[in-house]
Amino acid sequence: MQRIVIAGGIGAGKTAATNYLSGLGWTVVDADQIAHEITEPGRPAWLALRDAFGDAVLNEDATLDRAFVADIVFHDHSALRRLNHITHGHIGAEIARQIDAVDDQAVFIAVPLYRGEHRSIFRVDEAWSIQVAPETAIHRLCAFRGFSEYDARARLVNQMTNDERAAIVERVMWNEGTIEELRGQIDAALLANGLSRG
Repeated sequence: MQRIVIAGGIGAGKTAATNYLSGLGWTVVDADQIAHEITEPGRPAWLALRDAFGDAVLNEDATLDRAFVADIVFHDHSALRRLNHITHGHIGAEIARQIDAVDDQAVFIAVPLYRGEHRSIFRVDEAWSIQVAPETAIHRLCAFRGFSEYDARARLVNQMTNDERAAIVERVMWNEGTIEELRGQIDAALLANGLSRG
């Protein structure tokens, strides 16, 4: 079974890529979705986050106030390191569990914060990066996700650059055009890997 990572910074279009792959019938293991699951009330990561940051990071119903946490960590490097230290182990273990449950030609692993060491941790065969120019990402975050320009830039500055990401993947897909153009690149990559749905 091929294990293929879908990487990319915020606003690049990873979700558009993984939605397309899911629609074709491929299994996508999504690190962001897992991050939500492992921080549900009462779960070990939730408890650790509450202990580290206090009750201020919780909503009235005890769920994690993700917007508030994001505002803290993307403006404070030490808080971001603390958040990552708490959550990454839990996320990694669940990603590995979900990968191992797949029985197919391939599984796709959406990892926004993909790093070189993930290759051995998840036994990755290939990594694809969805990329856009920083100004495109900022425009999308502001226009479609309600970010202020300040917050959008704060998110981007805490992530790898396009060049850094391109250096650790096998395939870069530029997503500056239409959704059809992105899907065409994905189709070409699937074909190159001998992955077909009929």
